[in-house]
Amino acid sequence: MGWVSSDDISRDGLSRDGLSQDGLVAPPGANLPALRGHNAALVLGLLRAAGEQGVSRRELAAHTGLTPQAVSKITARLRAEGLAAEAGRRASTGGKPATVLRLVPGARHAVGLHLDRDELVAVLADLTGAPVAVRRAPLAFEAGAGPVLDTAGREVAALRAEAGGPPVLGAGVACPGPLDHTAGVLHRVTGAPQWDGYPLRDALAERLGLPVVLDKDTNAAALGLARGMPSGAGSFGYLHLGTGLGAGLVLGGGLYRGPRTGAGEFGHQTVQWDGPRCGCGRRGCIEALCLAAVARGDLPGAAAVLGAGAANLVELLDIDRVLLGGRTVLENPDGFLAGVAEVLGGQARARGRTAVPVALARGGARVVADGAAELVLAPLFGVRGAALVS
Repeated sequence: MGWVSSDDISRDGLSRDGLSQDGLVAPPGANLPALRGHNAALVLGLLRAAGEQGVSRRELAAHTGLTPQAVSKITARLRAEGLAAEAGRRASTGGKPATVLRLVPGARHAVGLHLDRDELVAVLADLTGAPVAVRRAPLAFEAGAGPVLDTAGREVAALRAEAGGPPVLGAGVACPGPLDHTAGVLHRVTGAPQWDGYPLRDALAERLGLPVVLDKDTNAAALGLARGMPSGAGSFGYLHLGTGLGAGLVLGGGLYRGPRTGAGEFGHQTVQWDGPRCGCGRRGCIEALCLAAVARGDLPGAAAVLGAGAANLVELLDIDRVLLGGRTVLENPDGFLAGVAEVLGGQARARGRTAVPVALARGGARVVADGAAELVLAPLFGVRGAALVS
């Protein structure tokens, strides 16, 4: 058992080395043969974090708790696979100059697919998560499985042909929820109930000829955003306002999906009993109120509603920050930032505390597709942020 390859990821969500597609909370390395895949993930994670400056074998041993011999064996395998390479030598401090190793970003690729209600965004990412190629195409998600599978198959094939290059590890697919992340099955998607019970993960795996990981759009985005946070950055809520409204939650350093992978249906909080009808069938959901305000051109009103939802989230979960994204937010970023910040500021003053900061999520219109690629990449690096917290 060496590093985790695409062949090591099975459709039940587990690698042959026992690594969940959700990732894992990485304890110190262990010098046991049964944990070779896990130890390789720890080393790969440190190489990824070190970037171009690289890291020495001595530093890898110190940070993982592995013996120097174990680190040497792992790095030899990674170099043989083309995943790691020497990056020069570090100046000596009295002993032999240390050889520095770095990750080879272009050694493997991962596909990230964002299946929105009216558009598909496809990203081919390298091992650092940086996009190598991007494609967009119209999509009618409500049209059902046939057209969606056809569009996804065509665009992924074109993406791979355009980029060429190294093997593709798999495809991360992000779409509207609710869904069962573990089983890869959609539930009654708001506005598209015909998807209920459809095994989208397995259908796409067959169509694409790749291992597939399926998750909600907001969860994928939050996972990708968590990777860019500094260590110990705490908890945040990512609020995505596009054709719908949802949230991705990172709590205690891990992506929170809930025990039934149903967390984050942020848009379906009922806040006005006699409000407009929502696509979920109820009235007065934050999503319906937000989208209705946008439709009539009342962007300050939409921002105020989004701010009220953000304030509820802060009260409920005591998160450290709020990040905003989605096409509707990106059409008027300053207005939404100001409106949400105003509500959060009022909440803080009433509570006698410092306001929770609000900012735009990095990645712009690609935030979900980039996060979808991270669904595939994260387990390779033993990423804590990919852990399923319940």
